[in-house]
Amino acid sequence: MNEPLHLYLVLAMRTPDFQPEAGESHKAFLEDLIEQDLLELTGPFTDGTGGAYILRATDLATATQLAHSDPLHITGSSTLTVHEWRVRRPGRKD
Repeated sequence: MNEPLHLYLVLAMRTPDFQPEAGESHKAFLEDLIEQDLLELTGPFTDGTGGAYILRATDLATATQLAHSDPLHITGSSTLTVHEWRVRRPGRKD
């Protein structure tokens, strides 16, 4: 039986060493997550400081391993932090 997937919020904050080409590789990385049905939401911050995405994973260690394979992290272009997120939907008892 497969373990249930939980949601993890990944905050990606640009560093002074941000490399534009890492941003392009990051987009390909996100497309791969979509194909694996592991990406819930993604998007940049409007102030240009970074962005965030929500992963589906079985546990925090797996989510962190996935996030740390992001080209933004590998190149040092962004600092990534991963947080397990217990989502609450207004009006629903989740």
